[in-house]
Amino acid sequence: MALKTDNTKKIYYSIKEVAAMFDVNESLLRYWESEFPHLKPQTKGNGVRQYTQKNIDQIAIIYNLVKVRGFRLAAARKMINENRDGTEKTAKVLENLIQVRDELLALKKMMDQLS
Repeated sequence: MALKTDNTKKIYYSIKEVAAMFDVNESLLRYWESEFPHLKPQTKGNGVRQYTQKNIDQIAIIYNLVKVRGFRLAAARKMINENRDGTEKTAKVLENLIQVRDELLALKKMMDQLS
């Protein structure tokens, strides 16, 4: 699943925007915050979460491990704690491969229409 982002850069994103990026429920993001101690978005005085790009990158890693690769939460947490750099690199490589696959499928569809 390719991360759904727009090209405009913001400093803070709402939980609704982040949930839409990953096509998950807002409640799942709140649950992951309780399960992964390093995932702590800033909160306003009224409890509204404000996610930074760093938070979104952390969610992408968690999403990759749990939703894409099928790890259980405990295994994902252990993997992140033991090898954060390797896990981040693997997640980025996988994201790039998914993008390339999607582009190739789009090209194939265009070629099929020409035939």
